[in-house]
Amino acid sequence: MGKVMGIDLGTTNSCVSVIENEEPVIVPTPAGARTTPSIVAFSKNGERLVGEAAKRQAVTNPGRTISSVKRHMGTDWSIRIDGKEYKPQTISAMVLMQLKKDAEDFLGEPVTDAVITVPAYFNDIQRQATKDAGRIAGLNVLRIINEPTSAALSYGLNHGEAQKVMVYDLGGGTFDVSIIEIGDGVIEVLATAGDNRLGGDDFDNRIVDWVVQEFRREHRMDLTRDFAAMQRVREAAEQAKKELSSGESTQIILPYLTQDKGEPVHFEAVLTRSKFNELVDSLIERTAGPVHSALKDAGISASQLGRVLLVGGSTRIPAVQDKVRMLTGKEPSRNINPDECVAKGAAILGSTLQGNSLTAAGTNQELLLMDVTPLSLSIETVGGVATRLVERNSTIPTRYSKIFSTAAPYQTNVEIHVLQGERPMARDNKTIGKFRLKGIRRAPAGVPQIEVTFDIDANGILKVSARDLDTGKEQSVTISAGDRMSDEEIQQAIFEAQAYARQDDLRKEAIALNSEAQSVLAKAQQKLKSEGKQMEKAQKKQIKSDCAALQKLLGKFKLEKAVEADLENIREAKARLEESVGVSGDAAV
Repeated sequence: MGKVMGIDLGTTNSCVSVIENEEPVIVPTPAGARTTPSIVAFSKNGERLVGEAAKRQAVTNPGRTISSVKRHMGTDWSIRIDGKEYKPQTISAMVLMQLKKDAEDFLGEPVTDAVITVPAYFNDIQRQATKDAGRIAGLNVLRIINEPTSAALSYGLNHGEAQKVMVYDLGGGTFDVSIIEIGDGVIEVLATAGDNRLGGDDFDNRIVDWVVQEFRREHRMDLTRDFAAMQRVREAAEQAKKELSSGESTQIILPYLTQDKGEPVHFEAVLTRSKFNELVDSLIERTAGPVHSALKDAGISASQLGRVLLVGGSTRIPAVQDKVRMLTGKEPSRNINPDECVAKGAAILGSTLQGNSLTAAGTNQELLLMDVTPLSLSIETVGGVATRLVERNSTIPTRYSKIFSTAAPYQTNVEIHVLQGERPMARDNKTIGKFRLKGIRRAPAGVPQIEVTFDIDANGILKVSARDLDTGKEQSVTISAGDRMSDEEIQQAIFEAQAYARQDDLRKEAIALNSEAQSVLAKAQQKLKSEGKQMEKAQKKQIKSDCAALQKLLGKFKLEKAVEADLENIREAKARLEESVGVSGDAAV
């Protein structure tokens, strides 16, 4: 049985973990880093870059570099590059493919099974989009798990004592807070709340806006019109934010930031921590509402919390930590790594899904994980009312049924409009699907008995069915929202991802072969120059002919258009030259 990857698919950075010797370990990148930037880029020659390589070239290639795509999951957002349209699922799949490759290189074996984490406040469509991204990347997604729950699972493995824990998860693009009870071998989520549009990106944007204003004040120029300059400002803003987590001030120095009448214009300023706190104060304040809501839904006060766990890179900001202390009256725990605990928890869950038992520290009891659905689920009824079937923070998996009837006389079909959200009116909630139940027996209004069933699986993904109890006719929901990928689109994306993987391998092989062939050619030409006069005419003629043949192939060779046939021709020509001259190529260092 192969390993299961635990994947924290983050807005800014992603992280992957596997179980080794019954302990979760982080899979490093080829460069040795423990997280991978969630960035994808397309170079001018069509090469696709993922992670650190994509991040490094973002300043010089901003229009073809995509970051923070997680914020668009489950929406109709797309980007067109080189005439091809990319959806959030396909971009996310590229990041997942890189994580999969890193894990396989680390383990020395193929890996296809994965548990992927999502923000607790992701709705059904966003969860399904994440699962679709996994499918496109060639992964068998065993489970979608909420990020705070995953962090608590990582923590609970080493802390078996009974307690109520708050997980305050502020990442690059999303904010979640969950109240979790650990005890008697059970990790139970009591309540969750959050904001899918709040995270480190927003903190960066406040610094970016400040730099733009300072630059305008100093130079009377609008930086926002210079795309490349703004990319440099964004990178500097992220770095300044990180430096202010440990220092009281930081210098933002951007030489040659833009031009004015052909002359370079530089920017240099000092940003203090107090000024930064002032810039982001309203963002940090937005975390208070979900904290209060989660505590209220869990039915406890902050004083009843045993621990507060900080998860996500943005919790390193001192002002965020101060806010947590103020809201809870507790010193945040530093027992877990905020960047790694989510991936580790997912790896732990993946191991248990393979049948491996898991016990909490200091106990002999196996851990049982009980999660909740983050948002209420309803259907639209007469008057545009959202009639709830499943309340938010209901334990999952769950199944709930309710009997409805027709609103008009002699209806033979009804539309089931499925909603997610907390508002009383249907129009104010998120539509996650619509379907029509046909074949209802003609009868006066209020007579037919229609049973609507909501079935939420362990991934938090919903299936809705409706059945006419008189005729037995039944129909299940198929998500019809325009921001879901169809099965055909997913299959096409899977095919393209596999094709790209083959092309990527071919590209790497082509680069190596080109280098080796150039080396052989150089050695052959050097030999002709130094020993040509002593060679027999036939050998000299053969070497010259083989050199010319290889040189011609290399001259026509285009890396971005390489196919296997081109590589085979170069291999054969290289081998002929090696044989005639008695040299071999060495790959360039």
